Amino acid sequence: MITAKDVVKAVEIAVKSQGYSADKCELAFFGGSFTAIDRDYMLSLLNAAQPYINDKKISGIRISTRPDAIDGEILCLLKEKGVTSIELGAQSADDEVLKANMRGHTAKDIANASKMISDFGFSLGLQMMTGLYKSSPEKDKNTAVFLRNLNPDTMRIYPTAVLKGTCLEKLYLRGEYTPYTFEQSVELCAELLSYFEGEGVKVIRLGLHDSESLKESFAAGVYHPSFRELCLSRLFYKTVEKYIKNTDAKSVTARVNPKDISAFVGNKRENIEKLNALGVKTDIIQDSGVTRNSVTLKNNEGGQADDFKIFGNTGL
Repeated sequence: MITAKDVVKAVEIAVKSQGYSADKCELAFFGGSFTAIDRDYMLSLLNAAQPYINDKKISGIRISTRPDAIDGEILCLLKEKGVTSIELGAQSADDEVLKANMRGHTAKDIANASKMISDFGFSLGLQMMTGLYKSSPEKDKNTAVFLRNLNPDTMRIYPTAVLKGTCLEKLYLRGEYTPYTFEQSVELCAELLSYFEGEGVKVIRLGLHDSESLKESFAAGVYHPSFRELCLSRLFYKTVEKYIKNTDAKSVTARVNPKDISAFVGNKRENIEKLNALGVKTDIIQDSGVTRNSVTLKNNEGGQADDFKIFGNTGL
């Protein structure tokens, strides 16, 4: 359990770190439902941060919590203590899925809490999980649309991982729960990433954080340390594939931002191999003038070069 001293230590390390910038430095309380913990304990953590808030050494505090642990009184308190951003672990907007996974709240609770957070002037972040017990790709897409309509500033998307010793593992071992395949999850999450980013909602996390504890407790489901890049890679491939089908090109020149080359080529050159299998030769040029998450394509057999964004190509 972290203490007020731990908070002070963490901020001091951040303030003294290379590249520190006060306007970009936030203190974050994540990994649980912050507003549902013991009130005195919560206040001790927030109070430890107050000197740094007052001296403008950190720009604010970011917390995560549950939709049913939000009300007007707690929001007033958080505002007073310098909290600037609140993320809700919504996970699903389907009441059957929420009940089956013992979430303890409903889709209406998500909507009500989100509106209150926004009305109080906090930045709203929402988190969803794909492939939960009793869910489906269609339900996950419906959840994405529901959450988008709540106007969040940020999103986190987590494919469900089955951990050892959990109720979900028991369901899995009894054959009552079947996780999405890795391919299903990449395809779905790539589509969700495209949807949210295309709608102007920044996806700040896609896939679980890599850690030794996760690797040790992972039993089934979907996990990859570079899951977001796999989804980006899928979107790049789909963009080029669509262009090829529309132009009937057999040889293409692709200009890509150097920071996107890895995702464009794909894991173990998967995208290039898939294009080769279609009978298409692809020449790749690194061009820092090309916008991130986009590609400029030209049919080498004739025609002009066209720019394509990999986001916003799906309406779900």
